[in-house]
Amino acid sequence: MAIVYDKLMALNLPAAEQTYTTKDCILYALGVGFGHDPMNEDELPFVYEKDLKVLPTMGTVLGHPGFWARNRDTGIDWVKIVNGEQGITLHQPLKSQNTVVGKQKIIEVVDKGPGKGALILSERTITDKTTGFPIATVTHTTFARGDGGFGGPPREAPAPHPLPTRAPDMTCDLGTRPEAALVYRLSGDLNPLHSEPDIAKQAGYPRPIAHGLGTFGTSAHAVLKTFCGYDPNKLKSFAARFSAPVFPGETIRTERWRDGNVVSFRARVVERDVVAVNNGRAEVRL
Repeated sequence: MAIVYDKLMALNLPAAEQTYTTKDCILYALGVGFGHDPMNEDELPFVYEKDLKVLPTMGTVLGHPGFWARNRDTGIDWVKIVNGEQGITLHQPLKSQNTVVGKQKIIEVVDKGPGKGALILSERTITDKTTGFPIATVTHTTFARGDGGFGGPPREAPAPHPLPTRAPDMTCDLGTRPEAALVYRLSGDLNPLHSEPDIAKQAGYPRPIAHGLGTFGTSAHAVLKTFCGYDPNKLKSFAARFSAPVFPGETIRTERWRDGNVVSFRARVVERDVVAVNNGRAEVRL
C-alpha cells in the first residue's frame, strides 16, 4: 500500500474535543524536563498546582486527533514516520484547565522521491469550546521516511528559517531523564517508537527515541528561561525543524541568537555533538 495524493489531501480528520486539568499541565511540564531540581523556584510553578503556570508549548498536544497515520487508511508506513517540523503560535495564554476543540487538516504532501521519503504538512486550529475564540495554531510536518516515490505532483518544501552566521549569543544546557519519553507519552503521543524496544529497532534505532515534541519543549524551556524570565505570556510563537533523534537521558544544549523580538535557535546533543533541533525561530514579547 502506498500514499495516494488526492486521497490523503481529502482526508477528513474529525474535530477532537479535550478537557484538560492542572494535572495535565503538570504532567506535560514534567515530560519536557521541568522539576529535575526540587529547589529550583523558577521551575516549581510549572509543576506545582499552587499559582500554576502553563507552558505555551503544551498547546502542541491539545486537541490532537490521535495517531491518525496508523489508525486511518492513509497508505503511510507509520513505523517509519518521525516528526519533521513543528510550530505553534499563541493567540491567547493557555489556561490551567479548559475544554478545547482541535481541528486538523492536511495542507500539502511533498514527494521527495524514491528512497527519500515524503513530507506531510498539516495545520491544527485550537479553539476554546465555550467562547469559540482561537487559542493557538499548530503547524506540523511529518517526515514519512518510507513513503517517497508515490508519484505526487511536484511540490517544493517550505524553506527553513535561516540561522545567523555569527557565534551564538547564548547557550543553555538542560539534561533529560532516561524515562522522559515514558512520561511525555502520557500527554497524548502513544507512538510505540518511543516506548517499545522492538518497534524502535524495526525503525532503525538501537533503542526507543525521545519524542521530537519533547525536545521541542526542552528547547522552549531554554528560551523561556533566558529571554522570558519564566513568564509564559512572553512567548508568542515557537517553531523548529527536527534534524536528528535524541535518546532519553542525553543533554540538550540550546544555542540562541537574539535580534529584537526574534530568537533564532538550534539544539545540540552534548554527548554525541549532533544537532537535533535546527532552524528554530521564536518570537517573544519585549
